Amino acid sequence: MAKLYFEDFQPGYTAEYGPRLVTREEIIAFAAQYDPQPMHLDEAAGQKSLLGGLGASGWHSCGIMMRMICDGFMLNSASMGAGGVEEVNWLHPVRPGDQLKLRITVLEARTSKSRPDMGIVRIRYEMMNAHGECVMTMVTPAMFGRRPHEALS
Repeated sequence: MAKLYFEDFQPGYTAEYGPRLVTREEIIAFAAQYDPQPMHLDEAAGQKSLLGGLGASGWHSCGIMMRMICDGFMLNSASMGAGGVEEVNWLHPVRPGDQLKLRITVLEARTSKSRPDMGIVRIRYEMMNAHGECVMTMVTPAMFGRRPHEALS
C-alpha cells in the first residue's frame, strides 16, 4: 500500500478496518492495571452494574480503537500527531468475545495556514461489534504531512 498523505483524506472518505477479537482475559488484565472498577473485573459485579455483565473499561476501548487506527492506516501515513480529541462516546459495553470493526469518515480537511507542509483532517471514528451496534465513537483532528510535490505548490 502506498503511503497516505493529507491529500488522501478528502471529506467523505471512508474506510473500514478489523475485525479485532476482545478476550475476557485482556478485559480483566487492563482493568486490574488501569481501571479496577468491579464491573470490569468480575462477571457478578458487572451483572449488578449498568453494564449488565462484564464489560471493558471505556479507556480499554480507546486503546483498542487506537491500535486499530495504527494497524489500519496511521502507521502507513505521514501522520504528524494530533492536537487532542474533540469527543469520545461509549455507547454500548464491549464484551468478551466481541469482534470489533472500525469505520473512519473524514469530516473536514484543510491545509495549515502556518505550516504549508501540513494539513489538518477532522475524522470521525466508529467502532462496531459483530451485531452492528456502535459501541464507541471518537472525533479528532489529526495532522498529516502533505505530499512533498504538493506542499510546494
